[in-house]
Amino acid sequence: MELSLILFYLTLVLYAAATVGYMAHLTWLDRPVWKISRWLLFTGFLSQSAGLVLRALEAGYTPVTTRFEAMTFFAWLLVGIYLLVQIRNSMPVVGAFVAPLALVLVLLASFRDMKVAPLAGLLDSPWLPFHVWFAFLGDALLGLSACFAAMYLIQERQLKKKKIHRLYYRLPPLEVLDRWSYRCVSLGFPALTIGMLTGALWLNTVQGAYLDWKDGRQTATLLTWFLYAGLLHGRLTVGWRGRKVAWLNVIGFLVILVTFVHLAHFAR
Repeated sequence: MELSLILFYLTLVLYAAATVGYMAHLTWLDRPVWKISRWLLFTGFLSQSAGLVLRALEAGYTPVTTRFEAMTFFAWLLVGIYLLVQIRNSMPVVGAFVAPLALVLVLLASFRDMKVAPLAGLLDSPWLPFHVWFAFLGDALLGLSACFAAMYLIQERQLKKKKIHRLYYRLPPLEVLDRWSYRCVSLGFPALTIGMLTGALWLNTVQGAYLDWKDGRQTATLLTWFLYAGLLHGRLTVGWRGRKVAWLNVIGFLVILVTFVHLAHFAR
């Protein structure tokens, strides 16, 4: 077995262990368990980083052109951004939402064809790395924003029904969740926009059109873009906050996730 695939399966095991650890921390708030979980997630990220580098060297291009590569790369960016957020603001409980999401993406990738395929046709273009990095960065930031939004909805529901469970004391306050969700969207939306623009320019150089309505990926991405544009417009001009924005955030990311699972990215 190739070393890059060995590292992939090691990453899968480490993300699974980190998920269990973060869930245990969410249940008991055990600090040693959180520290172990954090190191498991970080080690998994390093393992995945090494595997992606090896695969890139083997393939000779940014490894995102197959369903296996796309979902793996998406999970890697999601975990990496979360780890960066942790450096600035320690919120270990967020790991209980990020680690399972990364695990699901890697698990789904494990059922796909893992072979390295040579670039051909439309994919063999210098536009590929520019489009890919911005598009995937935007998706990962929006994914992290959705994690904060999901926690917001859980907290808000408990307060609305006046049924306070243990989970209430484990999650950050509503203001913190709302603020971080917005920060991630405010960074993810411009990245997604640049990714769409570079993709449109790329398509135009090859097919003479900026958009192919028959391509489900492009249509889904465009719909997602309008949803997040509406979310930001409502927040900045009308003052949308709280539950409405959180739901839009979660729905937007679900569209992204379904696109990845069924159409993921260049669908080879």
